[in-house]
Amino acid sequence: MRPAAHSPHLAGLLLALAACGSGARPPARGPIAFPDDAGRAVTLAAPARRIVSLAPSFTEILFALGAGDRVVGRTTWCDYPAAALAVPSVGDGLNPNVEAVAAQHPDFVALYRSTLDETAAAQLARLGIPAALVRQDRLADVAHAARLLGRAIGDATRGDSLAAAIDTFLAAPPPVPTTRVAFVVWDNPPIVIGAGSYLDELARLAGASNVFHDLGSASAEVSLETLAARDPDVIVVLADSTQAPAFAAKREWQSVRAVHERRFVYLVGSLFGRPNPRMRAAVAEFRRRLQAAR
Repeated sequence: MRPAAHSPHLAGLLLALAACGSGARPPARGPIAFPDDAGRAVTLAAPARRIVSLAPSFTEILFALGAGDRVVGRTTWCDYPAAALAVPSVGDGLNPNVEAVAAQHPDFVALYRSTLDETAAAQLARLGIPAALVRQDRLADVAHAARLLGRAIGDATRGDSLAAAIDTFLAAPPPVPTTRVAFVVWDNPPIVIGAGSYLDELARLAGASNVFHDLGSASAEVSLETLAARDPDVIVVLADSTQAPAFAAKREWQSVRAVHERRFVYLVGSLFGRPNPRMRAAVAEFRRRLQAAR
């Protein structure tokens, strides 16, 4: 995506909120302690000044909190904002190269909560590097991460302000759904998005209903017959371009009416590829694309 094309709605609101009120808490200066999402106690001797961010959403949040200059390591996938690209990459965020992370001399590492990253966090702990495992699967998790990272950088006020802006946005009543969609993330076998994913939430906020919302998991394998029977108005594809997916040309996929009629919505780039503070822009753009596809 073109980073300059999206106005930083939530980051702007954050700055306004942080500037308001003389009763705002001053930035912390001493030791900081909090539990992470794996139930581990995380203790920092002082607010983090050298941070390795091992998830693109964390990198976005840190820049939105005004702590981008403290990020000394990122993943290959951390591509927003543009300034993040100047930060050295330490490779992948899942099962990261602990030696590459440690080489950046961080005083705090933020990791996506997963089994592989729990192992990495334990290895970092043995090296004396504090690390936090933070969930990042749903839109509300962005607010949660903002609060946690705000504390890690010693500025809970900014973290809480960004979180409050996100909470307010998510609490607004969604529009009445006018389009039935199915997210197809793989074609052989067909894998679709269920209610456990932030993409299901984006669809609801954009005025669409996910025909596989009854699936509680983030994604699931379904039969082509089931997909055809649920008859979505539009097939939504996360892609690197707006070219029709390869399955659109396959004979067996023509049983799905939306495929046969070439009604696709392409969600391209990092705006849609992960939960992030730009969700207001993502919802508005998703709504625009859905309207164009009808």
